[in-house]
Amino acid sequence: MLQYLQLRNKVLSEIPVITIDGPSGTGKGTLTHKLAEQLKWHLLDSGAIYRVLAYWLIQKNCEAPDVESVIHYANDLPVSFKSCPGAKSSVYLQDDDVTQLIRTVDCSRMASKISSIPEVRMALLARQRVFKKLPGLVTDGRDMGTVVFPEAQLKLYLEADAGVRAKRRHKQLIDNGIDVSLAHVLAELQARDERDMKRSAAPLRPAADAEIIDTSHLSIQDVLARVLQLVGERFIVA
Repeated sequence: MLQYLQLRNKVLSEIPVITIDGPSGTGKGTLTHKLAEQLKWHLLDSGAIYRVLAYWLIQKNCEAPDVESVIHYANDLPVSFKSCPGAKSSVYLQDDDVTQLIRTVDCSRMASKISSIPEVRMALLARQRVFKKLPGLVTDGRDMGTVVFPEAQLKLYLEADAGVRAKRRHKQLIDNGIDVSLAHVLAELQARDERDMKRSAAPLRPAADAEIIDTSHLSIQDVLARVLQLVGERFIVA
């Protein structure tokens, strides 16, 4: 058994991981999908996991859930991702596609609230690490490079001006049929930034060895080209 565990840990340590952290609206999700598709690696949208948990809590009428309730639902969270060539991956809660349902302002607010609870983050930590499989993993989140995958061979941190990020987020919501003002989106975004950066559990910040990219005035194609250059420097990709 000891030899098996040692071999398993050795294999896991050799699986390449790219982490992409940063606040909302920096292009993390789009970059993660495009990079995973380009490399033909697995994908983990950690933010979606928290959003699915938030959505599930809202569906269970747990608008102001206590810690024990959140952990209970977190431990049994039946979340999965399905790749969609040429489009973003779909997010499933059990057998239901909740990709669009978890992108509401209410889900964002609840996700930010529950993600600040240390016990909830711990409950979801092992679940996120299960996604690390050959041939490699690209992750999107806020603490991927600092907490979940500190051993990652390439860590990225995307940032952008708050006004630019709010416009991007506002367009995304409008495109999904959600009517909300730009001012409201900006206020929510800034409030979440503050919560995420000041929380005691896994605060939002770049890893010490992260490559920081400001996407304020860059297209997704520009960002992808820069990241692929870094990938070429760090990995041998077939």
